[in-house]
Amino acid sequence: MTTAAALRADVPASTTNVYTGTEFLESIQDGREIYIYGERVKNVTEHPAFRNSARMVARWYDRFHEKKDQIGVLTDTGTGQLTHPFFLGSRTAEDLIRGRDAIAELQKVAFGWMGRSPDYKASFLGTLGANSGFYGEYAGNAKKWYARTQERLDFWNHAIVNPPIDRDRAIEEVRDVFMHVEKETDAGLIVSGAKVVATGSALTHYNFIAHYGIPIKDKSFALIFTAPMDAKGIKLIARSSYEFTAAATGSPFDYPLSSRFDENDSILVFDKVLVPWENVFIYGDIDKINAFFPASGFVPRFTLHGVTRFAVKLDFIAGLFSMAVDATGSKDFRGVQTAVGEVIAWRNLFHGIADAMVKSPIAWQGTDGFNLPNLNYGLAYRVFAPMAYPRIKELIERHVASGLIYLPSSSADLESEAIRPYLDRFVRGSNGYAAIDRIKLLKLLWDAVGSEFGGRHELYERNYAGNYENLRVETLMAATATGDLGAMQDFARNCMSDYDVSGWTAKDLINPDDINLVSRGLVQG
Repeated sequence: MTTAAALRADVPASTTNVYTGTEFLESIQDGREIYIYGERVKNVTEHPAFRNSARMVARWYDRFHEKKDQIGVLTDTGTGQLTHPFFLGSRTAEDLIRGRDAIAELQKVAFGWMGRSPDYKASFLGTLGANSGFYGEYAGNAKKWYARTQERLDFWNHAIVNPPIDRDRAIEEVRDVFMHVEKETDAGLIVSGAKVVATGSALTHYNFIAHYGIPIKDKSFALIFTAPMDAKGIKLIARSSYEFTAAATGSPFDYPLSSRFDENDSILVFDKVLVPWENVFIYGDIDKINAFFPASGFVPRFTLHGVTRFAVKLDFIAGLFSMAVDATGSKDFRGVQTAVGEVIAWRNLFHGIADAMVKSPIAWQGTDGFNLPNLNYGLAYRVFAPMAYPRIKELIERHVASGLIYLPSSSADLESEAIRPYLDRFVRGSNGYAAIDRIKLLKLLWDAVGSEFGGRHELYERNYAGNYENLRVETLMAATATGDLGAMQDFARNCMSDYDVSGWTAKDLINPDDINLVSRGLVQG
């Protein structure tokens, strides 16, 4: 029986279509418990800290419906509905290309600034059909969620890292903070603890809780599950909202990114939350919980989503940078051209990595003919993106320089009869840019790299795929596990096998005995 047939047999197919933008906004008005600035948020779709970011997610869903005939594929549950291809398991390079292209098309809604778009968690969800066996006694849950999420394109966040507290102690010694099972019941698990940083979680349907980091030894910490955002006992304590600040102190003209793309990073707290058994993927299996990252299929897929999104973001930044140096009159300087060329090269590199990942897939051992994006290229993205982003930011700051801050305080200044003539005269751009157009362009660039929102994005890109050391250690471990490192070492040994201390050992090479000055005693001290 094929995987798709098994899913149809095991899980009744949903007859509910993918959310529209309006339906998405309605679906998250569910009484979820979110706190910001000392108060509980009554309606996340109307609160000024979240409302426009919510509407950008709604745009993502509407763009899917607008483009579904071009980017959509049929679900494999037999309902005949179109879905996002990345929510399905892939068997061919063409499947992965379709998934990559759909990610890129929908990222255009956010110009690459929406790291936790609804298809991000498809990196995990799309593995659940092909790899359901990994979840053992909870394999049925994996199949159920695989079927449901491809029908609806439910929006999942994830929180997999323990809070930065007592990191010098064993996980089991920080039970008062870290996520763990308090009690087993007939209905499910009672879970308490916190996770970091729950990016974008305020706007999602489900929390995905797993583990990444130091291996777990205690059964009560060994759990992977999902829980709806409105479950009793789940609380989000949001960081300061860039969207709120932008609305309170400026306008969309002043903060065009901050005011609508703030994927708020929150402290996620579980206070005696009931997790029904049907929402559990792993519990109590210490070997499985510690093997989740390398064995689940998540890493190759999340790196594909990440590099595709990052490449779209660099499309935007490269275009914006080149326009900024045009507006400031420096585009023909050789040093500036060098900088713009380097940013374009970084952009090309990451598009190339995404292309290599989907066009050189690897067979997924242990599954029924499924594949994964190329892991080696995905791991390269993890290492090089955190190096690229601060370098790109440095190039922009160096070459746009004071142009980033030689700007009026607010769009309101452009409405002032007293100062508008001065702005038109003294803040005009080069090469035909009127003052208002120059200001609009450079305020956008400042929001991208210089505002609090921009600073958060540098931190985000530096840490998106894991911490500095883990990225490199895991790349080494993967090369060791796959045999690639052994092959590289053999390649080097092959070179060394051609010679020894006496000279060439290869029969087709000629030793230098006839001309070597040292061996003939012709070199004197």
